[in-house]
Amino acid sequence: MTEIDLSVIGLGYVGMPLAKEAVAAGLKVVGVDVDPAKVDALNAGRSYIDDLSDADLEHMLANGFSATLDETVLARSNTIVICVPTPLDEDHRPDLSAVEGATKAVARNLSKGTLVVLESTTWPGTTDEVARPLLETSGLVAGEDFHLAFSPERIDPGNPKFGLRNTPKVVGGFTPTCRDRATSFYGRFIEQVVPVSGTREAEMAKLLENTYRHVNIALVNEMAIFCDELGIDLWESIEAAATKPFGFQKFLPGPGVGGHCIPVDPSYLSYTVRKLGYPFRFVELAQEINERMPSYVVARVQRLLNRHKKPVNGAKVVMLGVTYKPDIADERETPALPVARALLELGADLSFADPYVKEWSVDGTPVPREEDLAEAVVGADVTLLMQQHSAFDLDMVEAKARLVLDTRGVLAEGERVERL
Repeated sequence: MTEIDLSVIGLGYVGMPLAKEAVAAGLKVVGVDVDPAKVDALNAGRSYIDDLSDADLEHMLANGFSATLDETVLARSNTIVICVPTPLDEDHRPDLSAVEGATKAVARNLSKGTLVVLESTTWPGTTDEVARPLLETSGLVAGEDFHLAFSPERIDPGNPKFGLRNTPKVVGGFTPTCRDRATSFYGRFIEQVVPVSGTREAEMAKLLENTYRHVNIALVNEMAIFCDELGIDLWESIEAAATKPFGFQKFLPGPGVGGHCIPVDPSYLSYTVRKLGYPFRFVELAQEINERMPSYVVARVQRLLNRHKKPVNGAKVVMLGVTYKPDIADERETPALPVARALLELGADLSFADPYVKEWSVDGTPVPREEDLAEAVVGADVTLLMQQHSAFDLDMVEAKARLVLDTRGVLAEGERVERL
């Protein structure tokens, strides 16, 4: 049977860039997923990932990559990397069901000498306390019969400068030998590998990165609220502060946080701390502030309309950009959803414009899509700029829209334009 250098479990925003770089380095790579639609699309050369073009995928397929639903390929793999989602459940607790499912599949097919790496973001201790016992149901022992490591994903969808290859890769092993094996593996196609002493340190590094961003975004979001009441242009103050060449990093306010990391990862850390018997107050306060921002945006829309003697009920509102980041199609945890939900509840006549999203719905209710941006902003009572896609003609929006609430600070304030 053919030996496989790498099997990637979970063919999404994390798994596919990993597979792409490994294939480019000459590795024999197989992708494993439980979603037949994803497997069929990939094998047919159709990418559903922002950072992977159809041409990239065709190159991968031509160089031996394939996707499969068949977990038995794992038995022939030298290295297995788990890249499955780790969302929160309805009670904001970590949902490790996908990790557990993938790990059990590995255990059923684990061969002696295999390297198993978990990349899914999770609470410190997961690799040792959850993944290892499941893997050892195979009868093989971690650190003796197979190698086990954790390496946090650092994928930033749509980032034109930093991709998998040139973003340093943190690696922590269950044992020093496990760490060295994982470091050697990633060193085949990543420019800089950063080994740490254990899996918990690697798991914590990821949570620290995103909690840092979460807390600082919450800081400027709260400042945006009271600076509006104080009559201070916070956007100008931030740019002024950013001229300091040391001791300050620029964070910008916005309509809420989105994506697969910042709204979710700090809750994993808060969950871990709560198991010790006390709250992680910094994270929980930041969560409270950032989750408040969509309702604050809606309140500002109401205020803007009221100033022009118009109710929200029946007002035509067009939302520009419903993804969580500019210039990508990723809608995960987008703040546009709670904003739209609240506007619809208030009776707004809502539509959206987004070059990356062809269909969009709120709790099952389809939201009409505007095809002509200029026509949409001219006809709307208020234009709500949620995401500054480069495809948007912002000069035209500034010139032609009746009223604009700019949640991204990219338009010049004036009689008809307000910034968050």
